[in-house]
Amino acid sequence: MRLGFIVNPIAGMGGKVGLKGTDDTLEEALARGAEQVAPSRATEFLKKLKRNMTEKSIEVIACPGIMGEEEARETDFHVQVLPMKIGEETTAEDTKTAVDLLAGANVDLIVFVGGDGTAKDILDAMQDCRQVPVLGVPSGVKMYSGIFAVNPSDAVEVVLAYSEGRAEITELEVMDSNEKAIRRDVFELKLHGFLKGPFLPARIAGTKQVSPETDDETDNQMAIARFVLEQVPTDATWILGPGTTVKRVADLLGVEKTVLGVDICRRKKAIQDVDERRILQEVEDWKNVWIVLSPIGHQGILLGRGNQQISPKIVKRVGKERIIVAATKSKLQNISGKVLRVDSGDPETDKMLKGYIRVITDYKEWRLMQVQ
Repeated sequence: MRLGFIVNPIAGMGGKVGLKGTDDTLEEALARGAEQVAPSRATEFLKKLKRNMTEKSIEVIACPGIMGEEEARETDFHVQVLPMKIGEETTAEDTKTAVDLLAGANVDLIVFVGGDGTAKDILDAMQDCRQVPVLGVPSGVKMYSGIFAVNPSDAVEVVLAYSEGRAEITELEVMDSNEKAIRRDVFELKLHGFLKGPFLPARIAGTKQVSPETDDETDNQMAIARFVLEQVPTDATWILGPGTTVKRVADLLGVEKTVLGVDICRRKKAIQDVDERRILQEVEDWKNVWIVLSPIGHQGILLGRGNQQISPKIVKRVGKERIIVAATKSKLQNISGKVLRVDSGDPETDKMLKGYIRVITDYKEWRLMQVQ
């Protein structure tokens, strides 16, 4: 199998530093101390692929340098490098050029490491070339598109299944949000089109579903919020993740919350839209800190999508026992595979959270959900 490989080296850098993405914000992300995410995700994917390859060989055709070649060579793949030049800072045009060249090289599958913006660039580039199947390894901040595997390990399973003829090809949505609007706490999500990609149940994340704005949904959220408040000491410090359900908790606490950001609340005062560094600076007593999260609709992801500010370092200090998960009954019912997922980027943190966790679904009602 001929596998085309593209890495967007800046994807995901805006996550921990609270920028909601990295489109047009690389300089600010670096100024805030952002670190690269995509190279390690690419290496994780290739290492596992190398370990699990069957007798059928996989030839890697990669972008030069930091866009894939370096990771392929680091993991001992024999790599063919695309005849293209890239600068110190890569661009969307580099991704589009790579797609064009990979299609011309008759690859069987294109695997890219990036986020929704990278997926859109690939979609744009494929308007004028043969529709090669595409699979995304998640490395961005949001990843609302359906083209992504749940995590790098699941991406390996999809590639192997496809190489063995066990994965069907289907049309998968390419979505992208308006990052400028999200930074203003306004959610704007647009469907840009569809890419063909290999599908393997439970391994592909699927497209995010937005919570319905109905009276029943609002009533359910308020009932959840009342029960959440009864679980936590009055003098606690709250780390509130994104989402309308979590915002209801803030409403009952009497503070304003950003719907799409991470906020800290204590003593009825809120510090809005914080990043990882600010959380670490502000928290004084980690034994009295509580994290409130709500999974992403349909995808069921608790950590690693749009809330990277709540980093593995913070999760380990708080501990699983003081993480509160809240979700309405309709959201849980629509979660793919009926399981929750974590993809923090840190294997130790993901392992700590695996197993079962209590999810509050109404006032004095909860259910145990498996975390994968």
